[in-house]
Amino acid sequence: MGFEDTICARATASGYGAISVIRVSGSKAFEVIDRCFQPLDGVPVQASKGWQVKFGQFLRGDRLIDEVLVSVFRAPRSYTGENCAEISCHGSEFIVQQILETLLDEGVRLAEGGEFTRRAFLNGKMDLAQAEAVADLIASETAAAHRVALQQMKGGFSNELSRMRSDLLQLVSLMELELDFSEEEVEFADRSQLVATVQELTDHVRKLIKSFALGNAIKNGVPVAIVGATNTGKSTLLNALLGEERAIVSSIHGTTRDTIEETLNIDGITFRFIDTAGIRSTTETIEIIGIERTYTKIQQASIILMVLDAERPEYFEEGLSTLASRIDPTHQQVLILLNKTDILLNEEPVLLEYLARIRRAAQAEGINPLCILPLAAKSGLGVDELRCELSRSQTALHHTSDATMVTNLRHYEALQEALQSLERVKEGLELTIPTDLVAQDIREAIHYIGTITGSITTDEVLGNIFGKFCIGK
Repeated sequence: MGFEDTICARATASGYGAISVIRVSGSKAFEVIDRCFQPLDGVPVQASKGWQVKFGQFLRGDRLIDEVLVSVFRAPRSYTGENCAEISCHGSEFIVQQILETLLDEGVRLAEGGEFTRRAFLNGKMDLAQAEAVADLIASETAAAHRVALQQMKGGFSNELSRMRSDLLQLVSLMELELDFSEEEVEFADRSQLVATVQELTDHVRKLIKSFALGNAIKNGVPVAIVGATNTGKSTLLNALLGEERAIVSSIHGTTRDTIEETLNIDGITFRFIDTAGIRSTTETIEIIGIERTYTKIQQASIILMVLDAERPEYFEEGLSTLASRIDPTHQQVLILLNKTDILLNEEPVLLEYLARIRRAAQAEGINPLCILPLAAKSGLGVDELRCELSRSQTALHHTSDATMVTNLRHYEALQEALQSLERVKEGLELTIPTDLVAQDIREAIHYIGTITGSITTDEVLGNIFGKFCIGK
């Protein structure tokens, strides 16, 4: 990209609407617009103050294209940090194309994906973590995702990283000062105090790493695996939750051979439901692959919906035993669903006996379910109660999401690397390893934290990040 160029792009979505907005940024933005725009007040854009909106006619040569509003943002007080203008025109596709073609005729270049935000980063208007939060804010579909992205875009996460980086720079400065005076054997920092400081920073990084599980769920949806034996009604349950026939339902065992994923918003929280292949002993190659994928999805899920079949009570214990060997009860929530209970509508004692039996079997396997819920997915009985239970399982967590939270995989991986460096620093201080080696580990931690905010980066990393943005942002 040539960042000395003046660029333009449509900032609103394609399609018909009341208005469309075209963004122009660069050193010649005002000069170019003045050649195409006749303001009603007669004052050219180049002579106008920033943060003004001017009404006038946009022309292509002598031909009127549209009556428009031009919003003026002077450097450095603009989104990109450059002279920037936004042309608001009527939403006709023809009008938008005519305005863009006119700007191109005047030497303006079409912006690439994310180029406006990339310029904002390069001009110091925001750091890299804040820039990535802009994309998350645009993509947010729930209140929780919006809240987390907005907090990061305002610099909450960046401020924490900046403080950590400052503390690490102070540490490495003291150590390098000792190296300068190594012959005099001068010690500028108390080792116990250094260990305490490193421990505090390590705990903070661990806390941020731990927050990724919830942050990723808020951003991409809480992964919910629907598991159980074949023909227990897993696909029927998925269809009932979604309110549409998404998965094929059949009385034939092993119908679902692969995982099916769909998202659903429940009370402002996005859940990512994963219908899995039924678990059973089989020699059928394709089905075996599907069952292995089921086990993988169980490990990746935050919530497990274990579906048992009221028509096959003899498999209750076996199904729970299989599940217990595959889950992590400390990090995964389990809801046990007894499906097809419509066959027991007139046999309440039997239903209560089944539920009690399931609870005993779960306890014997070390499973502490959030609930054991009777339902009939085919008729919809109990499905609303299941939605309520799912919402209740996450509401408390999502409503505490004002704390700084990691939602970006790149940030998570950088923090993992920083944590390893900090653990080596702590070990080195405790074992009195030479100061220069400990200082090198501190510099590595500083490096990895710096890659998150962009104080240390490469063109390749920037291209990968901003290339995923929409054009016009």
